[in-house]
Amino acid sequence: MAAKALSDSEILARADKALPADYTPHDDEEYMNDRQQQFFRKLLIEWKRSLHTEAGGTLQNLADAPLREPDLTDRASSETDWGIELRTRDRQRKLISKIESALRRIDEGEYGYCEVSGDPIGLQRLIARPVATMTVEAQEAHERREKVSRND
Repeated sequence: MAAKALSDSEILARADKALPADYTPHDDEEYMNDRQQQFFRKLLIEWKRSLHTEAGGTLQNLADAPLREPDLTDRASSETDWGIELRTRDRQRKLISKIESALRRIDEGEYGYCEVSGDPIGLQRLIARPVATMTVEAQEAHERREKVSRND
């Protein structure tokens, strides 16, 4: 019989038990040790939960808003607001996908290492951007190649 996958709530509960409340990864520790992996797993899950909560609020706001404003100016303003909100949610949907990918990389032992070079990405970069998949150098090279190909 296959083992049941743990829910995000169960994973968070385990991380809370395993990590001190004020824990932050340090460079003097072994890179991507169990504590650091728990820290980033917790960070990613909490981020994903907050995005889901915001998305639920958006759906509620759209459901509560009037479909047709009587005044043309009000209608245009509402449609602009909805468009901005929906674009924001679309970006967040893509971010949730990146978060889930990062969580899979943690499970597979690949998190924290550059997908191009295999070098450590670095704790400070991962704290700033937990879904990062490349070192700063590899990301810059990627962006330069992307810019050159767009200009062709």
